[in-house]
Amino acid sequence: MKEIDKELLARGMAGLLKIKDSDIRISVLKQGFSAVDQGVHIGGAFSATIPMVSLFYGGYLGLDIQNPTRIGQDMFVLSKGHAVATLASIYADLGYIEPAILENSRSIESILNGHPGPILPGVQIATGPLAQGLAVAQGFTLAGRRDPTFDVYCVTGDGELQEGVAWEAIMYAPQERLDNLCVLVDKNEGQLDNSAQLIFPMDNLAQQIESFGWRVLSVDGTSYSDVTAALDTFVRSPRDGRPTAIVCNTRKGHGAFSAGLNKHKVTLGTSVYEAEVALQESRRHSRESAMIAFLKGLTDQGHTLLVEELRRRAEEMHLRVEKNSVSTVRVKPRSGKVPSRDKAIRYDPDALPSYEMGRTVAANDVVTACMRVFSRDERVVSVDSDLGSTSGLEGGVGAIDQTRALNVGVAESNMMCIGEAYAALGYNAWVSTFCPFFDWKVLRRIAVGYQERREAIADPGSWLSEGHGLDLTFLATASNFETRVNGATHMGNDDAIIFSGIAGLKIIDVSCPNQMVGVMRWVMEGNRGLTYIRIMRAGSGVLYAPGYRFEFGRPDVLSGDESSVVHLVSSGRGVHEIVEAASILEKEGISAEVIDMHSFNGEFLEARLAGKGTVVIAEQNNGYIRHQLAQFLLRRGIAHAPRRLVTIDCNGPDGEYRYLHSATYDQLLKQSGLDPASITARVKESIESGKV
Repeated sequence: MKEIDKELLARGMAGLLKIKDSDIRISVLKQGFSAVDQGVHIGGAFSATIPMVSLFYGGYLGLDIQNPTRIGQDMFVLSKGHAVATLASIYADLGYIEPAILENSRSIESILNGHPGPILPGVQIATGPLAQGLAVAQGFTLAGRRDPTFDVYCVTGDGELQEGVAWEAIMYAPQERLDNLCVLVDKNEGQLDNSAQLIFPMDNLAQQIESFGWRVLSVDGTSYSDVTAALDTFVRSPRDGRPTAIVCNTRKGHGAFSAGLNKHKVTLGTSVYEAEVALQESRRHSRESAMIAFLKGLTDQGHTLLVEELRRRAEEMHLRVEKNSVSTVRVKPRSGKVPSRDKAIRYDPDALPSYEMGRTVAANDVVTACMRVFSRDERVVSVDSDLGSTSGLEGGVGAIDQTRALNVGVAESNMMCIGEAYAALGYNAWVSTFCPFFDWKVLRRIAVGYQERREAIADPGSWLSEGHGLDLTFLATASNFETRVNGATHMGNDDAIIFSGIAGLKIIDVSCPNQMVGVMRWVMEGNRGLTYIRIMRAGSGVLYAPGYRFEFGRPDVLSGDESSVVHLVSSGRGVHEIVEAASILEKEGISAEVIDMHSFNGEFLEARLAGKGTVVIAEQNNGYIRHQLAQFLLRRGIAHAPRRLVTIDCNGPDGEYRYLHSATYDQLLKQSGLDPASITARVKESIESGKV
């Protein structure tokens, strides 16, 4: 009986992987032909097949298919989401999903969409073609350095590496010494508009990535032996702090017989489909025969241990090696509902700060003080983008555990993706930058994944259970008029309206230090989803007593009631101005209700419009509350008397949106008519004209 020859083992493994390759390609073709549009992104799906089959069947990934959310198993991210057909075929073969899910994909009835997302069992995040998956994989890798440790693998494409967020991640990963990250680049030299040539050539891609401090292996992406040898290097070589990139040189549609499949996306007609499947099946038969002959030769040469090992490896690939055949073993799906997660953060409430009336406190000081309490729970993590001193997050979390207080530099897209990764793993994650600096397209993709998670949780037959949403807070600093003399590019006057179009995002505008404490406590209760919290930059007075309890969608009335002559509505620092305006009006015998609309409530405002008095909405932005109210009334077909509503904001004289120039706070207020004196004058003008 001979010892196992490593070279012969590698040859045998390559032979088995080629058989599995044929199975996956045939599955991809059938999946595309049965899709609602008979379409499939075949070019990228086929060029990514060898890297993905090597990874999933080569013995590199330690996966828990019965519980895909268990922390400690290796993780995979398909950043190039257009290759979802290959991933779905592999997941059906491994037992993550029912094979029937591969049929009728892209339809309204199907959970298998044109790109992967967490509505599909085993998929952690939603991805598309914009390299954001690479940045999220980096976030998983950061978490994978903690106990229990794990490795993270990501497949990306050279087309999406033209996106800026890819290079934000490529720059950051070596700085954090993320040597548990392995990125496989499907360098297929094509993209949507030109499947035969990159619009932006990347002839020196390996050297470019290496220059940032990566270990880069450039291999023949059409060779299983080459790709698995590179993966062996990642898994078995000593870790030296460098992340690993394996550049797999191939071409779009590699592995297809018809040149018509070397495109970004194709519609599979019957003749092309039948011919391609027949040729793929013929190729599989040839590979099967070659494998049987190879095993027979090993047996004749006395390599019994090697034959047994290859049979064992074949079983792990769901292949059955018999005397004259290598058949595919169909497994029953093994993943059901994963265990629920307790998302509530544990902390000592008596240790939280409280502020007496009359004090002036900066929001970042409140955040720092609170985070020093909350982050004693190891599930709290923060990510800043060179504005940690403005948010207060880094100082608070870092005082307890600096490994959970990250700062990615001026790289907001990367910051948001890292935060999403931690949230997907069950952390209570906070990310922060100036209001206008958040990346809309990253936020939108995160929200898509969040929605899919919610759908999977709500579906009794799906894989996610309670507590597997995303607790991800976007701490938006310098909201409203807070940047003052810094100028228009930094001024947060339009972010709330823009981001109100993001599905599932809760927007909160904070007006008081004690209110900020209450909002943070509310977030730490867990399962709050995607939350966008706008905070002031300069210090503010205390409006609420210590122990304030926040409730999303419940406006706070600071003075007056529904019987008042005028109802003053604002949020953030604007609340301080209407408090003063109300005081002036009261002295002149005009009763005023002061309403802090920190989070929108349409029913509340509709009730005020239906009652007595005039509603005055005074906002230090482009009119977020007004915008939300208009939508609310229109959707419900509610009419109101125009004289009952007055809106003041920083829009132009004809209501057009605009940006704000540098100025002092007082100058900005006066320019927009949002100082107490101007607000008071508008109210009195309404009274004199008979509107009140």
